[in-house]
Amino acid sequence: MDLITREYKTITTISGPLLFAESISGGSLGEMCVISLPGGEKRIGQILQLRGSQAVIQVLQGTSGVDSDASSVLPTGETAKVGVSTDVFGRVFNGFGEPIDGLPPIIPDKYLELSGLPMNPASREKPDFFIQTGISAIDGLNTLVRGQKLPIFSGAGLPANELALQIVGQSKVAEAENFAVILGAMGITSREAFFFRKTLQETGAMERTVAFINQVSDPTIERLFTPRIALTTAEYLAFEKGFHVMVVITDMTAYCDSLREIGSAREEIPGRRSYPGYMYTDLASIYERAGRLKGSPGSITLMPILTMPDDDITHPIPDLTGYITEGQIVLSRSLNRKGVYPPIDVLPCLSRLMNLGIGKGKTRDGHRGLADALYSAYAKGIDVRRLVTIVGEEGLTELDRKYLGFSDAFEKRFIGQEREDRSIDQTLDLGLELLKMVPEREFAAAAVRKG
Repeated sequence: MDLITREYKTITTISGPLLFAESISGGSLGEMCVISLPGGEKRIGQILQLRGSQAVIQVLQGTSGVDSDASSVLPTGETAKVGVSTDVFGRVFNGFGEPIDGLPPIIPDKYLELSGLPMNPASREKPDFFIQTGISAIDGLNTLVRGQKLPIFSGAGLPANELALQIVGQSKVAEAENFAVILGAMGITSREAFFFRKTLQETGAMERTVAFINQVSDPTIERLFTPRIALTTAEYLAFEKGFHVMVVITDMTAYCDSLREIGSAREEIPGRRSYPGYMYTDLASIYERAGRLKGSPGSITLMPILTMPDDDITHPIPDLTGYITEGQIVLSRSLNRKGVYPPIDVLPCLSRLMNLGIGKGKTRDGHRGLADALYSAYAKGIDVRRLVTIVGEEGLTELDRKYLGFSDAFEKRFIGQEREDRSIDQTLDLGLELLKMVPEREFAAAAVRKG
């Protein structure tokens, strides 16, 4: 009998979402399996590890109801794949790529492996061209560039999802008609899932958006597939169909927690804070799929969102993410308490590729100088605000008062914008207007001029 069609009734152990089966001689790493339950139900699994003839298999629908004596494992000879097509626009799928919007499954143009193809560094194009998000704190100070990886570092209870949806609805690329957005949501509640779908429909962004939604009630394993299915779809649209795709993935903390849960079930030696030692490599296999390829008109821009446990930016998840990606957008709890939306703390924020996306013909002349001047004046205002807690406002000089007033106005008018969609010109004009509140030398030192 062909090994690929052989069923194995050799399950020895069940641990969480994992099965341990002996004498699997026809399986290979990453191969998909069919697990047959006694009542006739069939589930899908994937071989995670091979230890000699023993296979560690993760069951995508969970192991509840699996009988180790009566259930069987059938290796299929296929790796994990997803069907892709341009018919995905406007559709909502679960984390496995199955439709959950009440519409029939798409008819795929082809099937692609979830692992994708590693992007040859020699074939990469330098990330270039400005993406307008409509958010002043991003467009003006931490510009997002096509092909970049720019994460959002959030905290529990901060409006990261609201910001993500606003970016999805407002983002646009100059002189590019084929602009698409892919949303991958992991570990969200049913209320949040409803909020995502309702907001996308209300903003009119759904017609150019593909949503992959994994809810907290869905299997943990599904969260490991969600970002890879989203990025495989993005690669098809970008590199085969010429779309400029922005992929927003939330929440990478839920993904990493699932990775830790699977690692614990596999009895792996844990690394920092019990996360797997290979988490850096695993995250890189996701983040590094963003970029541009030589000879391809399309691009993939990635904006992952993660929740920092206890607002700790040194936690392994934001720490490793910061190493791999090209900057970060950090949300502030203090600004959120003040009612500033979006509560972006611009001082620890960074876009390492900002200079590639601004300048002549991209945004407006003087953009870099204006950003530097705003950073400088706001940092001085924050220093004065700390000084007030020591000496009181009576002890401030006239110059200190100007910077203090600027920092307050900057937070309310430049960072705070509610649901307003600002063009890059509106953002830069507002920055120039606010700089008139500080001494002229601050304005002149940055060589800022109105374009």
